[in-house]
Amino acid sequence: MTAFEPLAARLRPQQLSEVYGQAHLLDAGKPLWKAIQNHYLHSLILWGTPGTGKTTLANLLAKLWQAHFISLSAVNAGIKEVREAIKEAQDKRKFENQPTILFIDEVHRFNKTQQDAFLPYIEDGTLIFMGATTENPSFALNNALLSRVRVYALEPLTTENILCIIERACLHTVAELKLTTLDFPLKLREQLALLTDGDARRALNIFAQIVAHAEINDHSLSVTDETLKMVLTAEPRRFDKNGDSFYEQISALHKSVRGSSPDGALYWLARMLDGGCDPIYIARRLVRMASEDIGNADPRALELALTAWETQQRLGSPEGELALAQAAVYLASAPKSNAVYVAFKAAVLDVKNSGSLNVPIHLRNAATQFNRNMGYGQAYRYDHDEPQAFSAGQTYFPPELGEKIYYQPVERGLEIKIAEKLQRLRQLSKIIEEA
Repeated sequence: MTAFEPLAARLRPQQLSEVYGQAHLLDAGKPLWKAIQNHYLHSLILWGTPGTGKTTLANLLAKLWQAHFISLSAVNAGIKEVREAIKEAQDKRKFENQPTILFIDEVHRFNKTQQDAFLPYIEDGTLIFMGATTENPSFALNNALLSRVRVYALEPLTTENILCIIERACLHTVAELKLTTLDFPLKLREQLALLTDGDARRALNIFAQIVAHAEINDHSLSVTDETLKMVLTAEPRRFDKNGDSFYEQISALHKSVRGSSPDGALYWLARMLDGGCDPIYIARRLVRMASEDIGNADPRALELALTAWETQQRLGSPEGELALAQAAVYLASAPKSNAVYVAFKAAVLDVKNSGSLNVPIHLRNAATQFNRNMGYGQAYRYDHDEPQAFSAGQTYFPPELGEKIYYQPVERGLEIKIAEKLQRLRQLSKIIEEA
């Protein structure tokens, strides 16, 4: 290691006792601890948010298992580099009888064909495969690869974990710069820890910037409020628009609305906007929530969601974001019904299962004389000419299906009255059928 390397690299843990935040894997009796103790070499995937120690853990496992270690990144490695790594692993096995760990960082960036290329070499023991990913392996990796590895989920580091890492960084800096004192008040350390969202690498990178901006007088370095503010300006929260954090947060927003929690909805809306999510995407999802979870219990919800979308498009931030907040609160507070959502899914399923059934002849449009001669539309009853503008007993489905009832209004909001009307009309149809 040299001083030109990032501080995070210079402080990378050299033994398991220096790894923070993964007690569920590394404490005595836990899964990875057992594998280490039993010298159980196996292929694995390390899944976790940035800065949780995936690469560090892979390096330590290679050292503890006395394996040759090859590290590649899926960001810039291609088939050439992979073949070279496999050849190196084959040589190590043949001439030195040493196992090889091939570590692929950002493994989710490899496509299906690239992932499949490792399978025979995992199978025959040429290499122990280790991958690191920030994406959910169930979605990001092939089933064939997943079936040959064990997935270990790493937890985001806690504020206490980050404070311990900052303390290590302080001791390292004192020794590296030959300081007599480094004054970094606990209150300021806690601010830094809170803003790094459990990402050790990010904490150390920011710490290095703080040290670079702080003044050193007589071998003493002091970190002040002003120093911290200068470095932390516009530091974003953790939010990956294509990653798990994105989908977890939109899921939390949707479930808060469905669960009638306007406060939860506001929190997750604020989190997504703060993290840089496109407000138009949120507007689209609010429209979805209005139809899926509220529906006809309160049709105004859909109108308000669409209006918020239009407001965001026309005015931008911050006026548009306030309109999104208004819509989110209204949707969360509105009566809930998924009756339309359930009914539509049932109709779609019937369509898929029943094939292309013919439209009943009385429902066909008699646009030409030929159609009229064929009897199109002749038995159709025009509802506006019927009592109560309802043609009781008229059918609307292909005979092969029979008359279906998909839509079952709930006893909430406007759907109470809709249910009453539909029940009344069905009773009229029943009287006609029985007559």
